[in-house]
Amino acid sequence: MESWLKESGAVGLDDLELAKFQVTGRGVRSLQCYKEGERILTIPCGSLWTVEHAYADPLLGRALRSTQPPLTVEDTLATYILFVRSRRSGYNGLRSHVATLPTSYSSSIFFTENELEICAGTSLYTITKQLKRQIEEDYVGLVARIFVQYQDLFPLDKFTIEDYKWALSTVWSRGMDFVLQDGNSLRLLAPFADMLNHSYEVKQCHVYDASSGSLSVLAGKNYKAGDQVFINYGPLPNNRLLRLYGFVLSSNPNDSYDIVLSTHPTAPFWEQKQKLWISAGLDSTCTISLTLTDPLPKTVLRYLRIQRLDESDLSVIQVDATDGIINVSNEVEVLQATTRSERPRSGRERMGRGACQLGRTAGVEIGEEESGGSISGGREWAWEKGRFVATGAMRELRKSF
Repeated sequence: MESWLKESGAVGLDDLELAKFQVTGRGVRSLQCYKEGERILTIPCGSLWTVEHAYADPLLGRALRSTQPPLTVEDTLATYILFVRSRRSGYNGLRSHVATLPTSYSSSIFFTENELEICAGTSLYTITKQLKRQIEEDYVGLVARIFVQYQDLFPLDKFTIEDYKWALSTVWSRGMDFVLQDGNSLRLLAPFADMLNHSYEVKQCHVYDASSGSLSVLAGKNYKAGDQVFINYGPLPNNRLLRLYGFVLSSNPNDSYDIVLSTHPTAPFWEQKQKLWISAGLDSTCTISLTLTDPLPKTVLRYLRIQRLDESDLSVIQVDATDGIINVSNEVEVLQATTRSERPRSGRERMGRGACQLGRTAGVEIGEEESGGSISGGREWAWEKGRFVATGAMRELRKSF
């Protein structure tokens, strides 16, 4: 792959090498020192995987252009990768890149049912289930719309649903996204640059040059010879890292926990409460992210204070009042609502590069049933995190009285 890239005009490869690292596995090692901001690597336009290049291919492009409506960006790139992988001749450069790709991935769509069941009640579980169903539907559509129409290009034994899942995961875990000056979005895969692992400790340092169409990587920090070179995938929480990349970070500063707040339309005084939620910039169903720096956002308390209002409160309440404690009984109900979740089953989420206790990717649903008095919930949030939030909230409550 490196020889092909050098012949294509790639710059910087002589000072980098692929290597195995103890924690991250395969990555890129620096063979010299770099200062932060210095250009490390440039991959030229002609070596990138893009939708434009897929459509420009003399064989694949014909099939893509005849497919209406057009395939999505993800499906186009996934099909492009599988097409190149299936070719017995030609495409030597791109095939040399495909040969370096992982043969399997550890992202959540590849979890067995038993492994996924460990995550039951979390947002990861829900989204992964939805993804699996969507992938099956999309694959059926691809077969009908393009694969069977051009069987000479897409032999079905090399374009199975498992192949499709592998190609999608390649796009998800190795694609780079950019917003161009004209407002259009671009997703690309850059050979060799896609071997760079993620670290939140470096600045975002991969850039796309629209004038040349090339992809460059700058040093996100100072490096010594022998250091692993990283890029920053963005401020991603662990549930997204696990779903798209197959790993989590045990001390991820960008980690978050989705809490779903919902109230059934048949609950008592729902219409009055809905007006208050809307006035407060909320809705009867809200998804709010809890972070390590803000484990109990004011929006959560505000929603629950409205949800727990009784008839006497509703007759006098003003929406501004829900930004603070309304009365003791209402606030006690609110705090109880944040803690009523069962302790999760034992077990650890499967991941590619480390271990993390269940709950790092969790979400919680707190709702009001039709009866209006009970909490719906269950395994949705890690018990430890629920206790942490409750302790912090109780501490704040004591300060207020």
